[in-house]
Amino acid sequence: MTQSAMIVGAGRGLSAALARRLARDGFRLALVARDTGKLAALAAETAALTIAADAGDPAAVARAFATVDEALGTPDLVVCNASLRYRGPIEELDPATVMEAYRAGAFGGFLVAQQAARRMLERGSGSLFFTGATASVKALPHSIPFAMQKFALRALAQGLARELSPRNIHVAHFIIDGGIGASRATPGESGPPDKWLDADAVAETYLAIHRQHRSAWTSEMELRPWVEKF
Repeated sequence: MTQSAMIVGAGRGLSAALARRLARDGFRLALVARDTGKLAALAAETAALTIAADAGDPAAVARAFATVDEALGTPDLVVCNASLRYRGPIEELDPATVMEAYRAGAFGGFLVAQQAARRMLERGSGSLFFTGATASVKALPHSIPFAMQKFALRALAQGLARELSPRNIHVAHFIIDGGIGASRATPGESGPPDKWLDADAVAETYLAIHRQHRSAWTSEMELRPWVEKF
């Protein structure tokens, strides 16, 4: 049976690698982003539906899921990759921008989770994945706004895993502890081999966890290159 997947906060790097990997296995795809223009080539390559939506806007997220309902039905896999990076020393941070970052990365995760859970619970199955970062477990100087949203997203995933797993919804949180090569590496860059996480390898892991048997579900996974200290 053909499965479908929805990636919220889609862009280059992990989202693109995951879309390509899922497409190769015959998944029907929906890619959601504030700017869908950047997804044109990826959508053409993967035959994906693109939907413009702000993950931190309740009405926009509801409309995005309604569009997927119409085109693909209830997705078997929903991946929340939405976030907003904002850095600076505490004395210079703009409160409005901090709130916008939190709204995109934390509140947006809640909105996506709620819409996905309602549909998956009605069907009785599904996978709901959240992409975290080093900042999910370790807040660094000048990264407070990012850490706030990622800590909150991890808490959301933990609570949902305990709430939804008994109801046959697989919830998993991924700590991406390092830079992803497709997003960070530059041509001709020197340094140790495999300095960056390979986006295709990460995507392979997401798909494998989606396919896990219920008796051995992963609720949290840490992925890092061997050079990363932890």
